[in-house]
Amino acid sequence: MTNHYITWWNVENLFDVYDSDIRPEWLAKGLKAELKGWTNSVLDRKINNLSSVIKQINDNKGPDLLGVCEVENENVVKKLVSSLDIPGRKYKVLHHDTKDQRGIDIAFIYDSNKYIYDGLMFSYEVLKRSSTRDILQVTLKTKDGNELIVIGNHWPSRSGGQYSSEPYRMMAGETLSYWMKRILEIKGSKASVLLMGDFNDEPFNRSLTEYALSTISRYKVVYGRNPYLYNLMWEITGKRIGSYVFNSEPLMIDQFLISKGIVLSNGIFSIEDNSVMTELFDGLVKGRYNTPIRFGRPSVKKSYNKMGFSDHLPISVKMVEG
Repeated sequence: MTNHYITWWNVENLFDVYDSDIRPEWLAKGLKAELKGWTNSVLDRKINNLSSVIKQINDNKGPDLLGVCEVENENVVKKLVSSLDIPGRKYKVLHHDTKDQRGIDIAFIYDSNKYIYDGLMFSYEVLKRSSTRDILQVTLKTKDGNELIVIGNHWPSRSGGQYSSEPYRMMAGETLSYWMKRILEIKGSKASVLLMGDFNDEPFNRSLTEYALSTISRYKVVYGRNPYLYNLMWEITGKRIGSYVFNSEPLMIDQFLISKGIVLSNGIFSIEDNSVMTELFDGLVKGRYNTPIRFGRPSVKKSYNKMGFSDHLPISVKMVEG
């Protein structure tokens, strides 16, 4: 049997430097005020803070597979990887540029000693008059030759109000469900699909339950006619630890979901019991609700904290192959 330690983290505004020569002109204009003071030294500090957490994950071995969002480009992700000097790891980056108005994307960092990327990548950008956030799919093969489809999600935010913004997340959920239907038609009903992301809704919200067809019922996933997904976060939802805290309320908006192929008792992959967690380390959180300590940015003085990390906590799950 082979163990796979998989982590997701919204790393909050991991931008390239303010005068980056690889930033498109339309984005440079849109981010000009926001990136004031975002120098090489600030970026390096942010990356070092993030990597100090990532290196502690999985008993100081780092994750086998790490999904991240709110990264501006491949350049900053590669800088993050360069800072992960973990013995035995040979990390590579999979990234797709989007037209998000703030330039924030999804990327995957994977250990090429454990996985082979087959070159297949698909992306969908949720539209709110213009492109925003995305869903990113890649296919990896393990060293044992088994295929794992991985889908990263960063759904539209709740800015402007949870319910007024909800239709956009419903649209993302509906798209994801159709996407799953097509995957299963092409790959077979027992395809192993692992979904992760910042959904900006909790497991019980309609965008997930009614539109993405996420459920707490393993029976429904295995025997249902629709492409239901089992939401692993139900195991820890409501335990006063969320991946994000708003107005002193912990929210579980970062989640892992799995397809029928992983839920099946005789599947190639399975999830270890009680292995889903939010990663908590000294200095990463504060207060009674484990509020993540933000790094912020220099252009907003009251939020900038060079000792911080992100406004989200990493979440992890242990998967077994064989």
